[in-house]
Parts: sequence; structure tokens; C-alpha cells
Amino acid sequence: MPDGDGPNLKRTGIIAAVAAIAVVGIGIGTRVHSQAQLATWTHDQSTPTVNVIHAKPSAATTALTLPATLQALQSAPIYARTSGYIRKWFVDIGDTVGRGQLLAVIDAPEVDQQLAAARADLQTARANQQLAATTATRWQTMLGKDAVSKQETDEKVGDLAAKSAVANAARANVSRLQYQQGFTRLTAPFAGVVTTRSTDIGALVTAGSAASAPLFTVSDVSKIRAFVKVPQAYSAQVHPGMEVQLTLPEYPGRTFKAVMTRSADAVDTSSGTVLVELLADNGDRALKPGAYSQATFPIGGARTAVELPASAMIIGKNGTQVAVLDAGGKVRLKTVTIGRDLGDRVQISAGLTPADQVIDNPPDSIQSGDKVQVARGGK
Repeated sequence: MPDGDGPNLKRTGIIAAVAAIAVVGIGIGTRVHSQAQLATWTHDQSTPTVNVIHAKPSAATTALTLPATLQALQSAPIYARTSGYIRKWFVDIGDTVGRGQLLAVIDAPEVDQQLAAARADLQTARANQQLAATTATRWQTMLGKDAVSKQETDEKVGDLAAKSAVANAARANVSRLQYQQGFTRLTAPFAGVVTTRSTDIGALVTAGSAASAPLFTVSDVSKIRAFVKVPQAYSAQVHPGMEVQLTLPEYPGRTFKAVMTRSADAVDTSSGTVLVELLADNGDRALKPGAYSQATFPIGGARTAVELPASAMIIGKNGTQVAVLDAGGKVRLKTVTIGRDLGDRVQISAGLTPADQVIDNPPDSIQSGDKVQVARGGK
């Protein structure tokens, strides 16, 4: 090997070693950078990204509109009190009936036979009682003449008492069956309208069955009661005697006058509302029991009320809440009171201010103390 080749080979080896070390270093550096990027990405993904909004002050109003449920002034389901078959019915749904008017007649042959047997038993008991009374009188007369013993006389008097008791029991049984036989004629308990009929001629009816449906339902719709749940924030502004306007979707542009008659004077802990009752005249039967309506109370809105999109609300076992961000960027769940439901918006009467940063569309798993990141443009 020539003398000049040794240094060249040595230099080449050093260059190759440095290049190898450089390649290894670059690979390690790239891997470390990738791992750092992965860790940053994983951390970012584990921290939910949320949109933050602010509640807007609610516009001042001069009326409070709430959903109301209508009910008849009186409503009575008519059940059979005796078993039998429907012989005939005389009214159908929509018919107007008066108090005591006949609705249907039931054939009850078993009751008729029991009544006939009871009357026969009563006649037998009366005959035995009469014989015992005659015998007791005769023996008491003979006792006065010392013709019989006092023991025998007392036995005849006791027999009269026993026969009298049997006669009284037979008489009571006849009265019971006569009363039960009267249930074969179904009558209206008050004047009203027949709102349901669930029987027909020949149908078997069984008295005392918990699963049986009422044969008829009679409702007094001359006046209509409306029940409204008033939020606690407004409950102090409503009172009996207040005039309220009712509106129904089937009568656009028409209002019905109602008067508040009573209040539960207690807040329902599950909804934070007070139940009140309204009463409205219904001469033309435009208001129907069970219908949905809206009641407008002539009161103003809460001064501190704010509005939020309905998507920001959290409804759970802890009531109605919203998720807000504190100064440290952590989640805090706040309980709020709903003043009015405006459809896509909700009026909050207590528990929230316009300065609060509210999370819109919060994740279902969000909890107080969670760390979140705000999306760009979210504030």
C-alpha cells in the first residue's frame, strides 16, 4: 500500500463516523420533537374546546306569558256499580245532559234473582217472628196464672228476640239489594256534556274491577279552569282576583278573559314554580278540557333578568344549571332560575349576570373544576 493512502483512509473513516453520528443525532432529535408534538396534541385533545357566550339583558316587558292547561269545572267518570249487560244507552259524546238524566240501563239478572230470594227470606223471617211473638205473649199470660214456669217463659221471650233479629237482618238484605238494583240505571251526577262513551248494547260490565274503564264521562264545561305554573321570581306579583288573558292556537287573534281564583302558595322544589288556578266563562264551549293554551299575566319582567340560548342550559338532578368559566379558566356550574321559556331562548331571572362567561353547548360530562380551552373567537 502506498504511503499516501493511509492518511486518506483514516480521514475517510473519520468523516464516515461523523456522518453516522450526525444521522443518528438527527433521527433522535426528530423522534424527540415528534414525541413532544404528540404529547402536546394529546394534551390539547384531552382538554375540551368550548365556545363562550355572554347572557344578554332581557328586554323589559309589561306582561308575562306562560303555558296553561285547561280542565273542566267538574268532571265525573261514570262506572258500573253492579255487574250485568248493557240493555240500552241514551246519550253519546257531545250530548248535553241535565242532572239526574238517564244515561244507560244495565240488565242484572243475578241481582234480580238475589232480590227475589231475599224477599222470600224476609217473608219467612216475618212469619217466624209473628209466631214467636204470639207464643211469647201466650206464655207470659200463663205465667201470670202459674200455669208454666218462668224459665220456659223466658225461653219463649228470648226466641222472639232472636226471630226479630233474623227478620231485621232479612229486611236489611232486601234494602241492600234494592239499592244495588238501583245502580242498573246510570244517571248524570250534574249538568254537563258527555265527553266519553266506552260501552255498547250487550257489553258485559263488571262492578269493582280496577281495570275497567268508565262507561261515560260527564264534564261541566260551563266554566273552565286553567292551571299555570308561575316562576318563583314572579309569584309575588300574581294574586287572586287578577284578570288574565287566555289564547289558544285554534283561535288566532282571539283572547278569553279569565280570573285568577287561587294559588298553591308553595314553591314546587322540582320546577321552582307556584301553581295557580284561573277560571274562565265558557258559554260558547270554545274552551275545551285538556287543551293547551297560553295565559298572559299583566305584570312586568324581573329587573335583573337575562337571556341565554336554550342550548346553554344543563338540566339534571341538581336542577337547572349553566357552565361558566372562572378567572382561572376552570368550569363552575351555577344553578339558575328560569323566568320564561321563549322557545330557542330562555329568560334567567336569578343566578346569572351579563358579565358571566357561559359555555354554549357544554359537553354532557362537564363538571365543576374541569379545565377547558376557549375556541378562537369564543369570547
